[in-house]
Amino acid sequence: MASKKAAQKSLSLAPVLDLNEATALRDKLLALKGSDLAIDASAVERVGALCAQVLMAAAKTWEADKRSYTFAKASEPFLKTMQLIGVNIEHLLAKEIQR
Repeated sequence: MASKKAAQKSLSLAPVLDLNEATALRDKLLALKGSDLAIDASAVERVGALCAQVLMAAAKTWEADKRSYTFAKASEPFLKTMQLIGVNIEHLLAKEIQR
């Protein structure tokens, strides 16, 4: 019998998360829905508010689906931008990168 637990997937974010990347980011996240997800934000140099909103909406979706959704790696620009726009992702950070 197949296990109901899906394997953890990973998603590497683009260096620039702007308006042009928002739709692609949404599509990538939708394709991974139903799996535990580790996001690699280590290459991110810039984050726009729309992509931040897409990432946080996905976090709520994963939470509702009772799936793991974490940022396994995060660049300093990513963390600072999220903080500056008022998005608290501390609870989503992997233990290794929590401040």
